[in-house]
Amino acid sequence: MVTPRSFLFIPGDSEKKLGKADDCGADAIILDLEDSVAQSNKAAGRQLVADFLSERPKDQRRMQIWVRVNPVDSDLVLDDLCAVIGGAPDGIMQPKPDGPAHVRLLSNYCDALEAQAGIEGPGVRILPVATETACAPFQLGDYAGAGLGRLSGLTWGAEDLSAALGASSNRGSDGVWATTYQMVRSLTLMAAHAADVAAIETLHADFKDDAGLRASSVQARQEGFSGRLAIHPAQVSIINDSFMPTAAEVDFARQVISRFADNPDVGTVAIDGKMLDRPHLTAAEKTVAQHDAFAA
Repeated sequence: MVTPRSFLFIPGDSEKKLGKADDCGADAIILDLEDSVAQSNKAAGRQLVADFLSERPKDQRRMQIWVRVNPVDSDLVLDDLCAVIGGAPDGIMQPKPDGPAHVRLLSNYCDALEAQAGIEGPGVRILPVATETACAPFQLGDYAGAGLGRLSGLTWGAEDLSAALGASSNRGSDGVWATTYQMVRSLTLMAAHAADVAAIETLHADFKDDAGLRASSVQARQEGFSGRLAIHPAQVSIINDSFMPTAAEVDFARQVISRFADNPDVGTVAIDGKMLDRPHLTAAEKTVAQHDAFAA
């Protein structure tokens, strides 16, 4: 499954917003049953999300459909999963895990429910928001050796973490992430690559700040993030553009691949006076694969 560039949150209890989802342009949508749905609306939201999934069989979808369920240590998560697993969502976003053990528990629930529903083949993937509790950042490195077959990527969140820490703000006076949040962002990026899964950048809360969204998205891709969360449809096209390799990057990547193909028995090749080794080939292959997946 190709890693989306853009993941757009849509409240699971909003018929109006769900009705516009097919034309939003995002690579993936996240139908939210957690923070954006009031307690009194949880059951209605589950039914709307279940209906949305059933009306869009997996082989006929225009984008990936993910569902954010409630935390695994809540009394709501099993109701969420029971409502949506039969509709074969492409993935589950898991909020507020303390670490890999919580992801394993969610995975076990998915195992049982998929078996009960008769779902075969690759099961639903899991994307944890891996920094939303005070203890979660200390376990980020453990994802690499956890053997979580459903793990699709790691993303991070600043709002719930700042609430968990009792912080009055997660940004400095200059608008830049405060030190704590810069740290967990970097740790999430490294943890994802250590676990060989996608690193997904957190959302840009000001949906009217196009310039800030573009600049921070381009920087995120340069650092190694594969995609980004979106809070508003207006952000989608900017995120998609920002996480698409440029024409110059694709041309260079194709040169690297071609040069190694012409010299299969060497460990390094020279292009434009620079020596490139096998990790550069791996990076080039990823660049071309991402470009080809979304070029159409």
